[in-house]
Amino acid sequence: MLYSKRLTPLYESLASYFLKPSRGSTVFAKTSPVHLISLRTMAKSKFEYVRNFEVDDTCLRNCWIVVRLDGRNFHKFAEQHSFTKPNDDRALNLMTRCAQAVMEELEDIVIAYGQSDEYSFVFQKKSNWFKRRASKFMTHVASQFASSYVFYWKDYFQDQTLLYPPGFDGRVILYPSNQNLRDYLSWRQADCHINNLFNTVFWNLVQKGGLTTSQAEEKLRGTLSGDKNEILFSEFNINYNNEPLIHRKGTALVWKKIDEITTKTIKLPNEDKEKEIVVTRTRKKVTPLHCDLIGEEFWEEHCEILEDDS
Repeated sequence: MLYSKRLTPLYESLASYFLKPSRGSTVFAKTSPVHLISLRTMAKSKFEYVRNFEVDDTCLRNCWIVVRLDGRNFHKFAEQHSFTKPNDDRALNLMTRCAQAVMEELEDIVIAYGQSDEYSFVFQKKSNWFKRRASKFMTHVASQFASSYVFYWKDYFQDQTLLYPPGFDGRVILYPSNQNLRDYLSWRQADCHINNLFNTVFWNLVQKGGLTTSQAEEKLRGTLSGDKNEILFSEFNINYNNEPLIHRKGTALVWKKIDEITTKTIKLPNEDKEKEIVVTRTRKKVTPLHCDLIGEEFWEEHCEILEDDS
């Protein structure tokens, strides 16, 4: 039998020490050192070798970890749930609420940015969350976001039933420098502007101009930003610069210190009377901003987000 030989005195003394029951307890009272080692061995099996097939997905140290989520087949999802075109504020605000839930759950996220059906989450460079395993970052963010989307749906779509659960795919990207990270966020915000300008013109041509979707697409083929702005202004009297910032800039989520004022009832010493006093508590809260991320102003105002590159 395995481990049938007598244990050395050292192992016997160690086992006896750790197995000594506390007063009033009979736990381990009949367990010998031999049984302890046998039980420990039994926890393993010949099948455990399959763990060797797991891929090491540890993220490189001293890099910003970005998790980006995108809605899966959201064009179809938006159609079936009657989203307003070109922008549905209910859907945009729901996405932001889900992103807030993710940040509140995973406090290593220093900033998030979202537009349309996507959201990017930036984890601090020095984060050691789940030993920096990329699969953990991606799956936790995606599952928290998707479950929040279903959970908060009725808060934003009171008159629209959720016909089926949405899906989100994700990816993990590493950026070694602050400039790389800023360029990434600038890229996503530039993408927001390009897509929103096109969609604003496109749907005005369809909804107000009477064109079919094919005709509107053909009319916009090869046009530049200036051409699209001219169509909006000359045909629909719309100045694109006056469109809501949430549509043109997207949404950035940052941590801000907020003073919360509440009242508290206390009992006065040596008296039977009670008194209400005002209490101010400062706490960090995830706050949405609709502003420019490409220029310097945002980063100067929120200098705490970026860590020293050295």
